[in-house]
Amino acid sequence: MGIVNVESRTFERMLARFEEFARRMDALCHAHRIGESDPWLDNQQVCQLLNISKRTLQTLRSNGSLSYTQINHKIYYRTEDVRSFLVVLEARRKHEQRRRNGV
Repeated sequence: MGIVNVESRTFERMLARFEEFARRMDALCHAHRIGESDPWLDNQQVCQLLNISKRTLQTLRSNGSLSYTQINHKIYYRTEDVRSFLVVLEARRKHEQRRRNGV
């Protein structure tokens, strides 16, 4: 490995540009809530949360009940979307249980 000498003025400009780049990336991540409050879930995690099979999950995707994103043949779901669907699913289950009990 070789040693590279850089003038201090050049180094300071490089450092300033890198810091500006880091600030821009932080702003973009914050604006799009990447990595903090809105993580993505994969198929297995969603199946466990909803207590459903992989085939049922595929049916939910196919009929548009649950939105998803596909990246390189892997499917991801936003936590917010899964939570919203979970509320709907629980309401359906309660309604079905009431209907069975005759209430």
